[in-house]
Amino acid sequence: MTDIILRRLASTMLLIVLLSMAVFAFLRLLPGDTTRAILGPRATEEQIAVARTQLGLDQSLPTQYVRYIRDLASGNLGASAIDGAPVARSLADRFLVTLVLTSSGMVIAILAGIPLGNLAARFRSRWPDGAITVGSLLAYSIPVFVFGLLLQYIFAVRLQWLPASGQANPRVNYETITHVALIDSLLALSWKGFADALAHLILPAIAVASGPLAVITRITRASVLETEGLDFVRTARAKGLKRGRIRRRHIMRNAWLPIVTVIGLLTGSLLGGAVITETLFAWNGVGQWMVQSVRDRDYAVVQSLVLVFALVFLFINLLVDISYTLIDPRLRRSA
Repeated sequence: MTDIILRRLASTMLLIVLLSMAVFAFLRLLPGDTTRAILGPRATEEQIAVARTQLGLDQSLPTQYVRYIRDLASGNLGASAIDGAPVARSLADRFLVTLVLTSSGMVIAILAGIPLGNLAARFRSRWPDGAITVGSLLAYSIPVFVFGLLLQYIFAVRLQWLPASGQANPRVNYETITHVALIDSLLALSWKGFADALAHLILPAIAVASGPLAVITRITRASVLETEGLDFVRTARAKGLKRGRIRRRHIMRNAWLPIVTVIGLLTGSLLGGAVITETLFAWNGVGQWMVQSVRDRDYAVVQSLVLVFALVFLFINLLVDISYTLIDPRLRRSA
């Protein structure tokens, strides 16, 4: 187990270095100029030259990269070239918002997708299987913004059961600490605020969960059906073991590997792909920030966000690899 973790950590560090170099070079090779985006079209050449010197953009690319790595090692992510705000502080405020939203969506997708996939496999080629298959295909094929608009129209406009957008009702007051209404209300022991924040979370979390839910359902169904056809399952049935015991102890335990793999990939991709949901439901997360920073060529923000996304994605992959060894003892012995 320790050897697996150490090898994965070593490869992760190498990937982070290579990724930081690639992103650093790619951003500076894009057409356009950061200083012109900051100063506007009426800026003179003298003003642009002064701004480039202040931002360090007049230095060579290797010098800029070394300075970037040195600042990164000291925990300094730099300041936004647009508003001058420290990137680390803005990132801390926004990243937790996106993390809560995507985590909530993945929890819904996992808790619903795995049982639905099991149910479809159990009733293969019967009406429950057909209904679940059609539903998962619809959930996967409908764009997120369309599904989100449908949720808002049905549950917020027509039925008026849930709020349409935002994190919380501004009339509900409590101390702001993390800029995440759900967490702040809980820390302040404001149960009214917590219920309000939870109500604001339901619709965007369901919108985020729609795609992953469909994928997890389909993968679970396929993995369970494949495992059911293996020799050891037929042997267990021939011995007269109960169906529930066979499903719990033999089928699901061996069907977990592809399911865990898909969950890890979906979780990592959701963090960077929540921009549509954040925009639609007015959640001030990193998705909108990333798009705006790329448009403005804000190097410090884009580099930091890409690096954070990569770290989270690689950390999730590390957890997936560790979970493999816990699920399948053969992997521990081979390592």
